[in-house]
Amino acid sequence: MNIKSLHYNLLVFLFLVFCSSCRTGSEIAPSSDGVKFKYLLGVNGHEWDFLEDPSGKGVSTDIYEPKMKLMKSFSGVRHYIDWDKLETTQGNYSYNPTHKGGWNYDTIYVRSKAEGIDILPCIKNTPDWMYNTYQEGDRDTDNLPLFKGQDREKPQSYVDMAKLAFQFAARYGSNKHVDATLVKVNGKERWHGDGVNVVKIGMDVIKYIECNNEPDKWWKGKRAQFSPTEFAASLSAFYDGHKGTMGKGVGVKNADPGMKVVMGGIAKPDVNFVKEMVEWCKENRGYKADGTVNLCFDIINYHMYSNDNTSWFSKFASKKRGMAPELNNMGKIADSFVDLARTLGSNVEVWSTELGYDLREQSVQRAIPIGTKSVLLTQADWILRSSLLYARHGINRIFFYQAFDSDQPGENTGNPFGKSGLLQQESRRPSADYLLQAGKLMGEYRYSHTINQDPFVDVYRLNKKEMYVLVVPDEVGRTEDYELDLKGAKNAIIYSLKPGADQVEQKQVATSGGILKINVTETPVFVQAL
Repeated sequence: MNIKSLHYNLLVFLFLVFCSSCRTGSEIAPSSDGVKFKYLLGVNGHEWDFLEDPSGKGVSTDIYEPKMKLMKSFSGVRHYIDWDKLETTQGNYSYNPTHKGGWNYDTIYVRSKAEGIDILPCIKNTPDWMYNTYQEGDRDTDNLPLFKGQDREKPQSYVDMAKLAFQFAARYGSNKHVDATLVKVNGKERWHGDGVNVVKIGMDVIKYIECNNEPDKWWKGKRAQFSPTEFAASLSAFYDGHKGTMGKGVGVKNADPGMKVVMGGIAKPDVNFVKEMVEWCKENRGYKADGTVNLCFDIINYHMYSNDNTSWFSKFASKKRGMAPELNNMGKIADSFVDLARTLGSNVEVWSTELGYDLREQSVQRAIPIGTKSVLLTQADWILRSSLLYARHGINRIFFYQAFDSDQPGENTGNPFGKSGLLQQESRRPSADYLLQAGKLMGEYRYSHTINQDPFVDVYRLNKKEMYVLVVPDEVGRTEDYELDLKGAKNAIIYSLKPGADQVEQKQVATSGGILKINVTETPVFVQAL
């Protein structure tokens, strides 16, 4: 949701029809191959989150170091890219700087890789040279990415976006053997000197690319809303030029076979949307030699914001606010996507590229103060607990919305997502503190299994080491006493999160015959046996 305008009130109103007031309640089976925890600590962002000095004194072509320091709080950044920045006029591509805005993408991507930050470029929004083929009143950046009059169900109709995908993957992917005659920068006119907007191949800085953002935009009307089969057709072009049938220089895989294509995150987290896409692939792309469906994506992707707005359901009265992630059906919805992925092959992953909480009191997605705990601290708790929840349910990556507020300091647009930032100006909010601290402590650990569900007691492993994560899954300030069996260990280290700090606090304590008696709260705590 790059541009969070007022129509998102409707989005959110409908969005959590899928949420209920009950907990998941399902048993969490042990897993030997859970994802590294660091991959559940991503964030959404923009080029100005790396380059722009908020005082206006900086140069937008260079990394602004205070912001880069903040962005290093996260393991990955989903980079919103408006298509027209890369292709301001049809067939003319630019990256460093972009023709529109003058942003230096090479600079961001090279530096991010050096800092260990994975970038997920999300190419979205139809350019004006395409949507202007529609009559006035129907011209919008959210229109489907095809010219007026083209068949929405044919891959060929989406050839322009697929050509851009090829160019992007050729430049930023890992394949250094792309036919150089197919790679273009600024059309026939190339800007030379100091590596500025020259042809580059195989820079090896991008491993994933996302096609579109929330393609199921029902709130925008038919001209902006893909059906599952239409979206599959567009993805087939974007993925590999519809199995290579659309000519040279078309599709991600024809530039870099190793780059993973992430389907645009659907706003309505309904697994049936993806199932219909799979059926389209069976009919139009067939099967691979190993018997699996020849999919037009490598990674399933959906969005879900946790709130209590249950629309016409009458189980309880909605307070029109966000809610703790364990108290709705986020887990069950995650399971539905993960279960589907497992039927499609061992390499198909499931990501959720938007979730989070707002800080404004009027937002339907707001966090709440709990007891003496501020809204900022509740946001921090719920953000980190969302990562823990998705680890339990086998989600491979998540990206929180978003790095900085979309509303400027002191501004109140009424946008329900306008103050959802994990960062502010030149400092971290507690939510970013918690992700940074948890990442440093156990980013390389993998989720193994859950031994108790209230409080949650999760076990993470790294080689022979174990980390226990304990939290009460509630939103009323509840605490629980728990006896943690540390298998005979005489001592343990308790790691506690600390707002405003770079590292967790730690203290060594003695056990009682290998049992650690610990008071568990709604803020996660980490325990390791000695």
